[in-house]
Amino acid sequence: MNKELKERVWEVIFKSDTTSGKVFDVMLLITILISILAVALESVESINEPFRQYFRILEYVITGIFTLEYILRIYVVRRPRRYIFSFYGIIDFIAIIPTYLGLFLVGSQSLLVIRALRLLRIFRVLKLTRYTKAANTITSALRSSMMKISVFLFGVLTLVIIIGTIMYLIEGKENGFKDIPTSIYWAVVTLTTVGYGDIVPQTSLGQIISGFVMILGYGIIAVPTGIVTAQVISDQKIQERKKCPGCKNYNHLPDALFCQNCGHELK
Repeated sequence: MNKELKERVWEVIFKSDTTSGKVFDVMLLITILISILAVALESVESINEPFRQYFRILEYVITGIFTLEYILRIYVVRRPRRYIFSFYGIIDFIAIIPTYLGLFLVGSQSLLVIRALRLLRIFRVLKLTRYTKAANTITSALRSSMMKISVFLFGVLTLVIIIGTIMYLIEGKENGFKDIPTSIYWAVVTLTTVGYGDIVPQTSLGQIISGFVMILGYGIIAVPTGIVTAQVISDQKIQERKKCPGCKNYNHLPDALFCQNCGHELK
């Protein structure tokens, strides 16, 4: 494969803003969805029994497509090792390897292992996030909000430890709060409004604190959502400000004055 063809293949596979790139992404999305549907239907015994042979053929075809995609990605990227050990590179590998393992591992005992490994094909659903613009927007917002969310979660963790310790002192072992870790577990379950009911406060003061923690939980759940939503809106505004009026490209540096794609002046 010459250099020009290699660059062309790279654009088709990695550039989703071109016509050929969009067609490639759509076709790959359809293939992934068909694969996921096949995995789900194959687990239904009444469907798998009469169509087992067709499922096997479909799996080989889909695995062949993903194998070709995986090889092309390794070949056209500038740093193959970086892609292979990246998150998506590992997911791509996990998505195809169970089928090949099934060709070599045979025998009555290993069949159970193969059946479990083939369930790893469901990891192909993670490949969906690579081809959706909305997922990339949310991922970018989560990455930008990570520090704020981390500080918030650290505050929640501190609060949970304090509440759990207080409940251990108030309720005691006789009411199911046998130790501080168990009390912290109760605080987490109550604060997240899950409420399994396996540990219930019996004293009046404990019930009052429990009610306070439940109400507090509703407010705490809303905070990360607000942080991410604000970041998404902020990122969208930045993109709109840097959107090229000529080619509509918005992948520009914050201080860019001209479009890197067509050279049009950015307003």
